[in-house]
Amino acid sequence: MTTAVPSGGDPQTPETTTTVTETPEHREGRTAADLPEQAAPAADVAKIEDVEEAMRDVVDPELGINVVDLGLVYDIRVETDNTATIDMTLTSAACPLTDVIEDQTASALTSGGLVSDFRINWVWMPPWGPEKITEDGREQLRALGFTV
Repeated sequence: MTTAVPSGGDPQTPETTTTVTETPEHREGRTAADLPEQAAPAADVAKIEDVEEAMRDVVDPELGINVVDLGLVYDIRVETDNTATIDMTLTSAACPLTDVIEDQTASALTSGGLVSDFRINWVWMPPWGPEKITEDGREQLRALGFTV
């Protein structure tokens, strides 16, 4: 490719231009082929609020109240690959029903396509206590006859 480049005088005067033949070295960084490869746009990533709302479908098998309103969910993170990590606890470390909660979580989060995968990080600190129950959770427990 040849381009007329001003050689110092009036660019309107033809005798003041020089013809330069552009080689690939001259064009580097100027064509689409020379641009750095860009990462593909991230897939749709679930919002933390949507994951939390879906976790309301996960019910503690012993109390019959969802794990969010019981205050069992401590933290939710969603990675760029749309994998959710949920820090949660149980009312008792000896609870034998973790498999039931994990199955319900799979149904709530991945069956509907909200996230591509999830991990539950079972944590024991800080320990769960009734003060972690939300007001909605307290109302549900009162409806079941519990005093809270």
